Amino acid sequence: MKNFKKLSVLFLLVLSFSAVQAQKRHLDNYRDPDQRGINVFEAPKDTVSTFDGVRVRIGGSSTLQFQAIDHENGVDQALIDDGTVLPLKEIGSNFNLATANLDLDVALAKGVRMHLRTYLSSRHHPEPYVKGGYFQIDNLDFISEGTLGELMKYTTIKVGHMENNYGDAHFRRTDNAQAMFNPFVGNLIMDSFTTEVGAEVYYQRNGFIGMVGFSNGKLNQSVEAGSNGKTGGASFLAKLGYDSQLSDDLRVRLTGSLYNTGYVPSNYLYTADRAGSRYYFVMENEEAAAKSPFRSGRYDPGFRNSITAIMFNPFVKFGGLEFFGTAEFVSGRASSEVDDRKTTQFAGELIYRFGSTENFYVGGRYNTVKGELADGTEPDINRTQLSAGWFMTKNILAKVEYVNQKYDGYDNTSILYDGQFNGVVVEAVISF
Repeated sequence: MKNFKKLSVLFLLVLSFSAVQAQKRHLDNYRDPDQRGINVFEAPKDTVSTFDGVRVRIGGSSTLQFQAIDHENGVDQALIDDGTVLPLKEIGSNFNLATANLDLDVALAKGVRMHLRTYLSSRHHPEPYVKGGYFQIDNLDFISEGTLGELMKYTTIKVGHMENNYGDAHFRRTDNAQAMFNPFVGNLIMDSFTTEVGAEVYYQRNGFIGMVGFSNGKLNQSVEAGSNGKTGGASFLAKLGYDSQLSDDLRVRLTGSLYNTGYVPSNYLYTADRAGSRYYFVMENEEAAAKSPFRSGRYDPGFRNSITAIMFNPFVKFGGLEFFGTAEFVSGRASSEVDDRKTTQFAGELIYRFGSTENFYVGGRYNTVKGELADGTEPDINRTQLSAGWFMTKNILAKVEYVNQKYDGYDNTSILYDGQFNGVVVEAVISF
């Protein structure tokens, strides 16, 4: 109750401030957090600056879901009776925790912007905590007017403890309460998302996109040395692609991305989402608590200390019809393993948007993951999602999703053996 009161007061202050600043909310080189940000990937590169002094944009998001999902598995009752496998947790139909984000975006100088996101409430942490933030530099006039002016017309530099730009799927995923860009309720089964300290350099020109970046490969920052005497490692990121509006009706984008580490103390590429899964308690045992485990329905390949991940993402939009695809190929291992293991993920989304402002949509996604775990298990997981949404305003979205996920390849002593969950989730999203 105490946290709820704090959040209520904070949101009232945010709304009040936002009303006062309503005419000054546009920032350069910025992805809008509402319907206008749909199908925007990297922040747009503006050619004309509107900077006229320090400007603070306070924004936020809030979501609430009603979940009606059932789950089951094929574990023999005798294994449950003798304690070998814990039974599935009893779940029913009701509302999930309301989640909220607070965003601060500040224009500090011509072509220089800061972003900071705080999770006010999330599945894993009911109390507020910082997700991450960065500085984005699109102009070097703050050093001296005209510094590398021709180069900076096409170049962007980002530095911070921030969300890595690996692949394009993370631009469409739900980030705690920011669910405006996701046409579905759940993210991918193998959800690539992490925040690490690093820097990324972009070059965007005539539709071509290039990016290289480095990070320290750590989600939780520390100078403490591990048992091998190292305080950390490094991650290398790269992206190459093409994005063009070929005609009034046709837009085509294709990118390839790389995330590669040498040694890192603990890699979090598929486990760093502290906000948690949208499918509460699915396929969890009866001892599962509210905060942990919080990644219900997702898959973690367990590549803890070394990983090479490659993702290809085609995107085509013709009129109101759009396709977004993911093909991901990952290999890696934990330090205790000798040989690398492999995991592949494929996903395809087909969305049709209609209405005077494309304020309605229907869509479907098929997502499959096949992998090798350290214990020799070779899971094969597939998920079907059907969704429909209505943008009541550019800041308010209501959507409903049917989800069906099945598990194969697990040992009969696993709670996921012949597992399945299916049902409906209704979600309301506000973002400004």
